Amino acid sequence: MSQNMQQITLAKHGDVNAFAELYRDIYLDLYRFALYALKHQADAEDAVSETVIDAFTSIQKLRREESFKAWMFKILSAKCKRRLKSRSQAFEAPSSQISNDNSFDRLAEHMDVRDCFFQLNDVDRLIISMHIFAGYTNQEIAKALHMNPNTVRSRESRALKKLSEQLSGQSKKER
Repeated sequence: MSQNMQQITLAKHGDVNAFAELYRDIYLDLYRFALYALKHQADAEDAVSETVIDAFTSIQKLRREESFKAWMFKILSAKCKRRLKSRSQAFEAPSSQISNDNSFDRLAEHMDVRDCFFQLNDVDRLIISMHIFAGYTNQEIAKALHMNPNTVRSRESRALKKLSEQLSGQSKKER
């Protein structure tokens, strides 16, 4: 059993130090992912902190030790999604700005992209996030998610095509 798998097993049995070691190994990846997704340092730090707390309190639910990193990213992805959703609900533009403010149009387009992104299933969203936001290669993603690299490439391609179709469908509705 590898050192990492031993730490996960120990963490599942309540060993705080083992969990801390696992966290230290992936903190930078988690933070980078959250920062790219949320575009705000404090929000990214909060999302990562909440993820770590939730993961630690529910690590015994982790079914497969080798899925630890992917499991952490799923939790973080859900945290980021909630933050983005609450942000979009909190935003209200004055009606006088709507017709003549290009920044509002860009924000609306940005929110459309995020809405479509969050309609993807968890695995596809994770693959795209790891590749685009965190800079992982398809090989690295495949290894982290225990998938074939060709499967990662095809899932990413289909998900990006789906995003494109959803966005073009939304723009046609607006015309």
